[in-house]
This record gives sequence, C-alpha cells and structure tokens, in this order.
Amino acid sequence: MTRNLIVNADDLGWSEGVNRGILETHRHGIATSASLLANGAAFASAVELARSAPGLGVGVHLNLSDGAPVAGAAAVPSLVNERSEFADGPEGLLLKMATRGLALGEVEKEWEAQIRRVRDAGISPTHLDGHKHVHMLPGLFEIALRLAKRHGIAAIRVSHEASQLRSALSGGAEMRAGVVLKQGVQARGLKLLARDARARAEREGIATADYLCGIAQTGELTKEGVARLLGNLPEGTTELMCHPGYVDAELRSSATRLQDSREKEVGIFTDAEIRNLVASQGIRLIDYAFVASEA
Repeated sequence: MTRNLIVNADDLGWSEGVNRGILETHRHGIATSASLLANGAAFASAVELARSAPGLGVGVHLNLSDGAPVAGAAAVPSLVNERSEFADGPEGLLLKMATRGLALGEVEKEWEAQIRRVRDAGISPTHLDGHKHVHMLPGLFEIALRLAKRHGIAAIRVSHEASQLRSALSGGAEMRAGVVLKQGVQARGLKLLARDARARAEREGIATADYLCGIAQTGELTKEGVARLLGNLPEGTTELMCHPGYVDAELRSSATRLQDSREKEVGIFTDAEIRNLVASQGIRLIDYAFVASEA
C-alpha cells in the first residue's frame, strides 16, 4: 500500500509574511495544502497566491477565535466581545457551551459566511479544518460536516493525533520538551473529542486522512523530528499540519504566539535533505482533493 503525505500549512491569510512563507514551502518545498482564514488580514493576497499556485490544495480554516466575524458582529452576538471581535479560544468556547452562552445557529451562520467568502473568491475548497481545532468541539463537528455536504466540500480534518507519529516527530535539541508535553495533553483531549469523528464523516460521505500529526509539536517542529516521521510514515494517508511563514510587522503585532517558529518551519520544509528523504522513501505528496477522489 502507498504511503501518502499531506503537508498542510495552516493560517493562510493571516499576514503577508505568512502568505509568502506558505508559498515558499509549496514552490520550493514539500507543502501540498493550505488552510485559508476567510477573515484573515491578508485574505486578498492569499487568494492571489492560491491562483498563482494551482498545485496547492486550499481548504477553509474555520475560525471562531481571532479577528472579526465575516457575517458581521450583529448577526453573531454570542461569538464576539465588546469590540465586535472573536475573543475565545477552545477553552472559552467550551465554557460558553456549558453555560448556554454559545448559539450554535450563529456558529453555523458564521462558518457559512466564511466558506462562501472563500468560494466567492473563486476558490473551490479541498477540505475543511478548524483554527485551533475548534471544529472538533461538541456539536461543532456536526455543523462542519453539514456545511461540507452543503457546499460539496469532500474532505475534513479529524484532529485525532496518532500517538506513534507524535513520538516520531519528537526530537531535536531545539525542541522545548515542556511545551510539547503541554500540547500533548491538549492533543489527547482532542483525541477524546474526535474518537468517532472519522466514522461520522464516513457516514456522511466526507473523506478524511487516516492519520494526523503536528498538534503536540505546534511551533516546536524540528528537522530531526520531521526526518524521523518520514522514516516511520505508515501506509495510507497522513496529514502533517504545520505553520510556516515569514515574520513581518503585521505578524509581530498580532495575537499569535507562533512567530519565529514560522520562519524555522519554512527552512525545514524547503530543506534539500527533507525533500530528498521524501523521494528516497517513495512517499507520495498529495492534498485533500486526492484523498476525496480515492474515497
């Protein structure tokens, strides 16, 4: 059986520098896919980038945590703060759910608007995934599946990180073990939420990758870890999520902890040894459109 790899760059549209870094990892590296923020500050240039790189699969990075809503604050009051912006990470959204402060109908309205903005820009999304994996929260995965079917989007990310691949990605002197450990706990929490998500997607006719990795190593990827992953890649299709980009003033001033790590990832995924390892291992680089066609 063939070993397929999707290298998906999250946060396309966050800033001009992030956009340039993602394009670099695709044109001169092994990135095959990207996830576009419909409300990103650099959305317009991300659309131009996508048009210039027809081989790059582009999905929608469903967002409830950063920036302003595409549907407008008045249409989704339970999702925004006093500045009419998203302000809740997954933990805050879970708390809102527990106190009945989150209107699921507003989530669907906002995500519908995000998908429509991407489609109206001339992009046919290859898949859906979630900024900070928000689409895996209780009740929200069903909304994402429903929207995927409504818009003919044939695949979705399931944030169920394979333990053996998380271990393979660990390594390298520059990796901060404490950060990876903390994120590993979060990855295990997502794993519980996602335990039957692939089966639910399959019942709806929505394709998924067989494996996912990169959650615990978000912002902590190393060349050594990626090389070890490539040497231990299982048969089937694996998605490696990543966050490449170039640091610019827009990124520095924005609310993301992923800063210098993005430039490091550009270097990892364009590294000649990594590219050669993909070739020597007989790994097929694909995007989610291929996964859907094989389902």
